[in-house]
Amino acid sequence: MIEERQIGRNGVQSEEYPSYYEDPFELLPRALNKMCSLWRRWNYPFASIGRHVSFHFTSRVSRSRSPRISIGDSVGIGMHAWLSIATEDPTGEPIIVIEDKCQIAARSIISALNRVHLERGVAIAQSVIIQDHNHAYEDITKPLLEQGITAGGRIRIGQGTWVGHGAAIICPRGELTIGRNCVIAANSVVMRSIPDYSVAAGYPATVIRQYDPETGTWRIGRVKKAARNTENDLQFTSVGDGSV
Repeated sequence: MIEERQIGRNGVQSEEYPSYYEDPFELLPRALNKMCSLWRRWNYPFASIGRHVSFHFTSRVSRSRSPRISIGDSVGIGMHAWLSIATEDPTGEPIIVIEDKCQIAARSIISALNRVHLERGVAIAQSVIIQDHNHAYEDITKPLLEQGITAGGRIRIGQGTWVGHGAAIICPRGELTIGRNCVIAANSVVMRSIPDYSVAAGYPATVIRQYDPETGTWRIGRVKKAARNTENDLQFTSVGDGSV
């Protein structure tokens, strides 16, 4: 007879927290995820796809447009996430580039017309939209659905950045760059570039904290470069008096 054991939160035997077997029905979606991942690896003509890439079986990727997508190693695409290519042309360079160890959580959308590039280790939380174009609306004689999309821009999200739940990163024109190791707060709307090592929040998103490499400390607001009298000699100064 197998003795029933009780395990606590830290894996230590406890009388308070009983040990239960995992729900066997959870094995079914795991198996579907595995089959979906293998099927897409073998049958979708991605521009490139690395090792240990996992697609949730409910995620969306167009097979005919997958040649415009490049995926690195150890990438996870979550439940109901969507990698959307906003052009029907299957030729040309990849316009969605996802580097190694990126994670895209449930219900998030990456929609690219020109280029959306996620550098290594970017984490996208649930219900995020990243879009390098927008819906046209200027012609008041036509319904918006008949006006198509704008020419758009290009988006690059730096290594190690975290994009919080419900955030929107939209680039209707030009270049939008989010720097390395940034935090984009939940429900923020980013329409302008964010420098390295920043925390950005709001609508539109603004920098509320930033790391100052000269002092080795975090400052309130944006750390701004100021020119000294000596040529090419730059120093960092804090902006603001503690209020945003």
